[in-house]
Amino acid sequence: MINESKQHEVLRRASLFLEKHHREPKVAELLLQHYRGVSRSAFFMDMQEPVPREVEEQFQQAVEKHAKTGMPIQHITGSEEFYGRKFQVNRHTLIPRPETEELVQQVIRSTPANKPLTIVDVGTGSGIIAITLALELNQATVYATDISEPALEMARKNAATLGADVHFLHGDFLKPVMEKNIHADIIVSNPPYISVAEKAGLADTVKNFDPELALFAEENGLGAYKKIIADLPYVTETHGQVFFEIGHEQGAPVSKLLTSTLPDSTSEIIKDINQKDRILKGTW
Repeated sequence: MINESKQHEVLRRASLFLEKHHREPKVAELLLQHYRGVSRSAFFMDMQEPVPREVEEQFQQAVEKHAKTGMPIQHITGSEEFYGRKFQVNRHTLIPRPETEELVQQVIRSTPANKPLTIVDVGTGSGIIAITLALELNQATVYATDISEPALEMARKNAATLGADVHFLHGDFLKPVMEKNIHADIIVSNPPYISVAEKAGLADTVKNFDPELALFAEENGLGAYKKIIADLPYVTETHGQVFFEIGHEQGAPVSKLLTSTLPDSTSEIIKDINQKDRILKGTW
C-alpha cells in the first residue's frame, strides 16, 4: 500500500513547483482546497491529514497545467466567486474581477429603495452583473445582452442555478434592446476596453484564455464605449444613468464621449480600492 502524504507536504511541494515556474504559489492552496472539496476553514484545520492518492494526482495534474500553460485556476475549477456567490465560467466568458464588484456596488448605492426600475447590463458574459443586480434589487427588471451565444448560454445557466430572473437578449451591445423598444433607467457595462496594441504586454493567463471579444476594443480601447453611448438616447428615459467600468486612463475620453452625445449629462469618475480610476457614472 502506498503511503498518502499529509496535506501540508502536498501543498508545500506544489507551492515550490509553482514558484519555480514563476507562478503565484497561492494557486496551490486554492486548487488543493477545490480538489479536497472542503471549506477554507476546514482546509487549514486539516494540514496534518493525509490526502487521498486520487485527489493528489488530480491536484498535481492541475498544478502542472497551470504552471506550464498559464491556464487560469477558474478555468480548471470551472467557477469563480463574485459578490458572495459562485458563478460558472468557461473559455467563452471573462473571468470575474474584484473591480467589477465595485461597479455593482456603485449601481446598488445609486438605486432608490423600493422604486421600480429597469436595468440593462450590456455585454453580460457569464451574467455576473445582471444576476447580482437582479438578486440584490428586488424592485428591478433586469435585461442583459451579449453578442456571444455561448456566453449567453453560460449566463442563463448561472441565472437558473442562482434563481435570478434576468431577461437575456442576443445581439451587439444595445441593439437588441432597441429592437424590442425597451427603455431603461440604468445602463451598466463592463465592456472590452483594452487597446489591441496592449495585447503583447498582458499576462498569458489573460491573453491566452479570456475571450478576445470581452477584452479588446478598437480606437485605443474606446470603440465599445462609442457604440454604447451613441445608442443611449434611444434606450433611456428622460432621466437616466450609465455606469461603465473603465481603464485607469479612460475617464476623460469616455466622459467627453458621453457629453458629446448627451450635452446635459454630468460625469463622475470613481476610483477603485487601489486608487485607480475604474468607474464612470454618468447622469442626465
